[in-house]
Amino acid sequence: MPRIAGINIPDNKQIAIAVTYIYGIGNVLALRILKEAEINPAKKAKDLTEKESGDLRKIIESKYKIEGDLRRDVVANIKRLKEIKCWRGSRHTKGLPARGQKTKKNSRTVRGNTRRTVSSGKKAAPIK
Repeated sequence: MPRIAGINIPDNKQIAIAVTYIYGIGNVLALRILKEAEINPAKKAKDLTEKESGDLRKIIESKYKIEGDLRRDVVANIKRLKEIKCWRGSRHTKGLPARGQKTKKNSRTVRGNTRRTVSSGKKAAPIK
């Protein structure tokens, strides 16, 4: 099981999919990284050689911001928006959608207005 950036990459998946388990790497970026490392995207993660996994690790850790650094940056950006009290920051503070979505019908889970299905009101017959 290859370990890249502190994440265990699953063995039985294609390497193009397995690399996306790292926070900050999506499908397009994974294919770009594999092309640069000259690795076949259809190859399984368990079939990687030591050289290939080393090259992959080196490219990812040197060129791209991933995992902890990226998470810290995202949190810092949201904190900055809250501190300057802009509209998006206030929406983050209130826990509402920040990108212009409607909230009358959608975003129930974000607002805390989840509706449960109601039973018919008929009680189960007592067992004798």
